[in-house]
Amino acid sequence: MDGPLTTLGITRKHLFDLPEGLVYLDGNSLGPLPRAVPEAVARVMQAEWGADLIKGWNLHGWMDQPRRVGDLIAPLIGAPSGSVTMGDTLSIKVHQALSAALSLRPDRRIVLSDSGNFPSDLYMAEGLIAELDRGHQLRIVAPEEIPEAISEDVAAVLLTQVDYRTGRMHDMAEITQIAQAAGAVMIWDLAHSAGAVPVDVTGCAAEFAVGCTYKYLNGGPGAPAFIYARPDLIDTIAPALSGWLGHAAPFAFETTYRPAGGIERLRVGTPPVLQLAALEAALSVWDGVSMAEVRAASIALSERFIAGVEAACPDLRLASPRAPEQRGSQVSFHFEHGYAAMQALIARDVIGDFRAPDIMRFGFTPLYLDEADVDRAVACLAEVLADRLWDNPAYAARSRVT
Repeated sequence: MDGPLTTLGITRKHLFDLPEGLVYLDGNSLGPLPRAVPEAVARVMQAEWGADLIKGWNLHGWMDQPRRVGDLIAPLIGAPSGSVTMGDTLSIKVHQALSAALSLRPDRRIVLSDSGNFPSDLYMAEGLIAELDRGHQLRIVAPEEIPEAISEDVAAVLLTQVDYRTGRMHDMAEITQIAQAAGAVMIWDLAHSAGAVPVDVTGCAAEFAVGCTYKYLNGGPGAPAFIYARPDLIDTIAPALSGWLGHAAPFAFETTYRPAGGIERLRVGTPPVLQLAALEAALSVWDGVSMAEVRAASIALSERFIAGVEAACPDLRLASPRAPEQRGSQVSFHFEHGYAAMQALIARDVIGDFRAPDIMRFGFTPLYLDEADVDRAVACLAEVLADRLWDNPAYAARSRVT
């Protein structure tokens, strides 16, 4: 296949510890290990925790990690310094943002989302609605129906910008504008956006954004999540999860809760120091890289992959939007035997993943992928299909994580 060389992928690949000969197309599920991380974590474990014990909280700024690391993520989502904090899981951050949004619209009862949203977001909305027991309803429509479904009874619109299955991407600016014109609060889940596509939460004026850091931000399995709140709103929010470290004076040990000022009030529990150290080191791979560069290279790689697969694998049907501007940094194909075919592919050191019922999913991260990787993936996939290598009982056995 012809095409210009993606130099960004080549120049950054050395920053990642990837096994020799492996083509990793699953960074949209778990990013690979940046080479800077092991040394950084070892330093915190040995020179900080090991040598200084509890003194590390003051000597090494552990308590400030959530804001410090949040300020590293902020530029990747178009947020100002001091508007992002870290901690907990993405599900917890969804709960925080949604509960805050509903408190901002006490006279409304509808939470609007779409059928392409990640199920955990929907589960958290269901749980919060049941807990509040104030007559709220979760209204779910098809992704393309969202603009028309934003009516004046909607309290909050909760959407994942990039569909985890197909990569279909919502127009963040347009939907935020429609939501706010109707008086609704906008919450964006950026799990498949942060580090993958240009995001501008400031420009679109969204009230809240949340996201995980173990995908395109390469923070490692279980890496802490982030939450953004629009600076002009943050001091009006009464946190539903009134955790100790969101208190205005946590070490005063007062018996009643007073929220801290600014984004600090959306902290909940003790910072996961080792995980934040890993994430902080991982984010160094973004030094000197613009999201515009990443996006251009990602589109080039994904377009090359689509063209190659459609030419060599006629049994696969594109599940992602055809137009690159309408999808994130992943490409998905329908295949009846998708799970087994993916296992056969993984056995040959080309790693993507599978999403029910029949989606073969491939992520494109130009920080460590280039055209040679794409071409090898296409050739290997073509071999798996043409020779029916997937038709092996061992590949049909479902693991707990697919």
